[in-house]
Amino acid sequence: MGQNRTRKSWPWPESDTSYCYSFAAVTVYFLWSPHSPAVSSSSSSSPFLFLLGTIKLPWNPSFLYPKMGENRIAIYGALNCPTLIMDAAMPLRPFKTSQTDRYLLIVTSGGLNQQRTGIIDAVVAAYILNATLVIPKLDQNSYWKDTSKFEEIFDVDWFISHLSKDVKIIKELPKGEESRLIGLQSMRVPRKCTPSCYLQRVLPVLKKKHVVQLSKFDYRLANQLDTELQKLRCRVNYHAVRYTENINKMGQILVDRMRTKAKHFVALHLRFEPDMLAFSGCYYGGGQKERLELGAMRRRWKTLHEANPDKVREHGRCPLTPEEIGLMLRGLGFGKEVHLYVASGEVYGGDATLAPLRALFPNLHTKETLTSKKELAPFARFSSRMAALDFIVCDESDAFVTNNNGNMARILAGRR
Repeated sequence: MGQNRTRKSWPWPESDTSYCYSFAAVTVYFLWSPHSPAVSSSSSSSPFLFLLGTIKLPWNPSFLYPKMGENRIAIYGALNCPTLIMDAAMPLRPFKTSQTDRYLLIVTSGGLNQQRTGIIDAVVAAYILNATLVIPKLDQNSYWKDTSKFEEIFDVDWFISHLSKDVKIIKELPKGEESRLIGLQSMRVPRKCTPSCYLQRVLPVLKKKHVVQLSKFDYRLANQLDTELQKLRCRVNYHAVRYTENINKMGQILVDRMRTKAKHFVALHLRFEPDMLAFSGCYYGGGQKERLELGAMRRRWKTLHEANPDKVREHGRCPLTPEEIGLMLRGLGFGKEVHLYVASGEVYGGDATLAPLRALFPNLHTKETLTSKKELAPFARFSSRMAALDFIVCDESDAFVTNNNGNMARILAGRR
């Protein structure tokens, strides 16, 4: 969806020929954060408003990439001048046959976009190990209990063929190799494992057993890699990973229905689900009921320390509430007449939590309000498929806002 298309833009002033059009991501930090959401793959939840639109900028790298630190605003641009774009669509090297007796199995972890980062890194890991990658297994045991398989969300045939000159990918182990699964034990590499880490920890086992399964595969590859490996990452993310035809079709229906309501619209990715708030350790004024509910949920993560809500908020790490986002948008000049698409899962507190945002932006829409129950039925029981629909609408929107520094925001920042 959305491959090499021309994006409809908010009515900014027309550019003259001395400018290149640039998609820019403007990130407003309420408190200093040392990491840029566009380049970091950490899972921190520093609060910020992430606003993406189409604006005209002079091409000046020092302007587009200011130094981080005490800056409250960071701007990231992707130049739309064909002669200067680094082409990530080309394969890394002439085709090199993967070792036929090395098979890498991957089990991803988390929600849809966290799993997407695992899929991306799985391809790079297979390349590093010169192994054949078996289509990754999606997480069916997380909070969302989504039973979807890879091929039910992503176009598996396109994924395999598009990367065929980089990594050999197969849908399942060959029949003659299935016996190797007996007694197979999963490995878990450290987070942000470097290429040398994979060669030292995984390759010896792979050579000996021929099949290795890496479990809980999230953020298991270093952020900083050499240019060719980063190109491969980009190629997987922005070219090889595509949604299935039925998800793309439904996503486009949602976009078209938003366009019938308004020529331009804003998409808000609202992370305000119970598990998200429990993980943050923040308190939102819901009294003892909130403390008990979110506290019990937080204790499921055994590695998390006891929450200190005052300290977390003092450090600026609490996701913004729907009302706070609405006030910020109004402060930025978005009027009451703006049509707002809200992409979210289960909002903690339900309609009562959304009421202040709806009062600020009465033209508030969701995938549920734009479709009938019958239309949404094939997707409604699967959180990842619902998230994929939201991703498409956010990707096609004229401006994109989020209250959390998460995987979806970063992926969309790169695409836009």
